[in-house]
Amino acid sequence: MANKQALRDLQSRLAERLQAARTEPLAKSWLAVECSSRGFLFPLREAGEIFALAPMVPVPHSHRWFLGVANLRGHLHGVVDLAGFLGVKAADSPRDQARLVGFNQSLDINCVLLVDRLSGLRSEEELTRDADETDARPAFAGARFRDASSRVWQELHLAELAGDESFLRIVG
Repeated sequence: MANKQALRDLQSRLAERLQAARTEPLAKSWLAVECSSRGFLFPLREAGEIFALAPMVPVPHSHRWFLGVANLRGHLHGVVDLAGFLGVKAADSPRDQARLVGFNQSLDINCVLLVDRLSGLRSEEELTRDADETDARPAFAGARFRDASSRVWQELHLAELAGDESFLRIVG
């Protein structure tokens, strides 16, 4: 029972910090998430509500990374396994800390991303930008950063992802 309360407290603090960060001008800040042991950063201005896992209804003939649709607060949302979509899916990722991260309402897409775990918030002051590499990346993949422990974090622009043709094409 204490674990559930601790999780609720964490989600409450994250929600408060998300709201406060959205009103702060200029400074970049991100929601940090993990998928298959990889770190990703979602710009706070593009991230939406965070949900616990919910029952999903599969969609026939869709890609494996499109897990189906879920009723979240009375609205249907497509559920995308982010690690599966990015091609970094590890075998049997534990789902005990998994969450669904929505897109900001301004992006006008009823979709949530399944992530293995939330890792809190990050700001520009906490990260050092990696030197730009020449490897080809999709438009939604932003800069790479390192934190104080040398962990690599890949920025993902949710606005770009929401308009990416391969992301929108769920039928395989």
